[in-house]
Amino acid sequence: QLQLVESGGGLVQPGGSLRLSCAASGSRFSIYAMGWYRQAPGKQRELVATITSAGSTNYADSVKGRFAISRDDAKNTVYLQMNSLKPEDTAVYYCTRQNYFSIYVPESWGQGTQVTVSS
Repeated sequence: QLQLVESGGGLVQPGGSLRLSCAASGSRFSIYAMGWYRQAPGKQRELVATITSAGSTNYADSVKGRFAISRDDAKNTVYLQMNSLKPEDTAVYYCTRQNYFSIYVPESWGQGTQVTVSS
């Protein structure tokens, strides 16, 4: 049974940085694309970033140039480095494992970690 456990969320001032981590249990982590999604209060869940098994990345326009997704297959961990944070980045952030055949379809979700950007 796959488990995804996020960590690293918290309260940060505008312009600050946070790094989220997601540790995955189970084998064969390296063959899957992984992703980060977020859901702000009163809004729909949205894609933030994905990374393929080969390391190719994709970002939402709203975070391009500020966020970076990466992975360490030896540690079964995916990261989201968030810089120049804005109040509108406030949301619960979810780690996902993407579908093997359709890398933009999330199939497993973590429990989420809260990120709050406020002065």
